[in-house]
Amino acid sequence: MNYVVESYENYKEEDRLTTNNARKIEFITTTRVLDEVIDAESKILDCAAGTGVYAFWLADKGHDVTATDITPRHIDIINQTLKTKKYSMNTAVLDATDMSCFADDTFDVVLNMGPFYHLVTEKQREKCLKECLRVLKKGGLLITAYIPRYYVFQYVATNNVKYLDGHLAKQLIETGILKHDDEKCFWTDTYYSSKEEMESIYQRYGLEIVDHFAQDGLAPLLSQKVDQWDENQFKIWCNYHYSVCREQSVLGASNHVIIIGRK
Repeated sequence: MNYVVESYENYKEEDRLTTNNARKIEFITTTRVLDEVIDAESKILDCAAGTGVYAFWLADKGHDVTATDITPRHIDIINQTLKTKKYSMNTAVLDATDMSCFADDTFDVVLNMGPFYHLVTEKQREKCLKECLRVLKKGGLLITAYIPRYYVFQYVATNNVKYLDGHLAKQLIETGILKHDDEKCFWTDTYYSSKEEMESIYQRYGLEIVDHFAQDGLAPLLSQKVDQWDENQFKIWCNYHYSVCREQSVLGASNHVIIIGRK
């Protein structure tokens, strides 16, 4: 995981969902769904909070939020932002595969929106999911983000021709795994999955699937066009995306997807 931490220490995660319209769609869609499924005044663990964009949105709405992340820089930024808030928030640098600092059945909601797709072995992914479920109360929600393996090659290859490589395409399709030392690594250690696989995993753990939606759809591929729209045009697109974000074909063609299950 050191390579993942190093990648995020040198990347401005705090700008990822706010710098342009194409990136904002992920946040707008996700918060709209979270508003629908999370009960008021819930106790929430955001176990890969990044720099806190979702953690603060949830806390601002009155939820009791604990924000952890494996990247020290991210927690530093959250702690600095907390100085401007009237509420407190528990924070910690933490690996989501070992959350033994939390007791069983502690949280109403666990946001697993980051760890899963950086765990390149099945053993690591199993540990992460088991820990999330251990600290989650019965009847609580596990919210997991993943990156579809059939989308990612299209994105990187159209953004940089050096990744338009048949071997890379085959590797991503057949294994879903990219490692930091791969010849054509365009990010860091990453695991790309699929709708069918994620639903199978949730069902194997006895989770009732309550939602499954595309966070941003094709917007990242169309960012130049999306970013030219005025406020009303952008609103129309966001409403359109929300109306189709649960369609199977859209799930496979999105940069980020979330599956929500009830324990």
